[in-house]
Amino acid sequence: MGTLDGKVALITGAGQGVGAGMAFALAKEGARIAVVGRTEAKLVDTCAGIADFGGVAEPIVCDVSKRDQLGPMVDRVVDEFGGIDILVNNANASALGPLLDITPKLLDRAMAVGPVATLLLMQLCYPHLKARGGGSIINLVSSSAVRWDTSGYGLYAATKEAMRSLTRTAASEWGPDGIRVNAIAPHALSPGLKWWTENNPEEAAEFVKSIPLGRIGDCEQDIGRAVVFLVGPDAGYLSGATIPLDGGQARWS
Repeated sequence: MGTLDGKVALITGAGQGVGAGMAFALAKEGARIAVVGRTEAKLVDTCAGIADFGGVAEPIVCDVSKRDQLGPMVDRVVDEFGGIDILVNNANASALGPLLDITPKLLDRAMAVGPVATLLLMQLCYPHLKARGGGSIINLVSSSAVRWDTSGYGLYAATKEAMRSLTRTAASEWGPDGIRVNAIAPHALSPGLKWWTENNPEEAAEFVKSIPLGRIGDCEQDIGRAVVFLVGPDAGYLSGATIPLDGGQARWS
């Protein structure tokens, strides 16, 4: 018996990295997973990995920056799985560079994939979570947004702070419906971070030194397992919070 037996989880950006790690962890606890993302081959790989240990998952191609794809995607999840209990907004768009270099195109995409898609998916999934007697939403944010010096990633930080605000508001407004909404701010060895560490070894070494636990998190064991707790019954009184999963690196107030 798993802690999430009978639950259905919709996870965006689940084709690799943290998204795949969360999908594996939730599936191992019995949840059936809608593996959502842009690249079908990656989604199929995640689903195959879940099937290897007897889990149930379905790949669903969707670009969350395209508003007209969101409703049909949610409808398909409900049609195929019978409902939704857990929503994880993990899809992410890089938005790095000095503010003077931010183009309208970069701004639009960062907002579309981040806070806009987060809000729209929460709205679309709300009636389905409510119909199941409540549920849980996890939004992925970043510790970069709480640093004093956000030079070079101000837009990225802004999108993540907007998502934190949406998290707190949804927790307040939807709590009476039994829907819990939390955010996590993870560090994990995703493909992007792995590439950076391999190509910038000196900077990467300093980065690891800044983490009190002395290592970068594992996508499944450190991030996925924490999400299992957050969406499960043992965290049933936790809502509206941002949980740092960064080995103690960031100084959250």
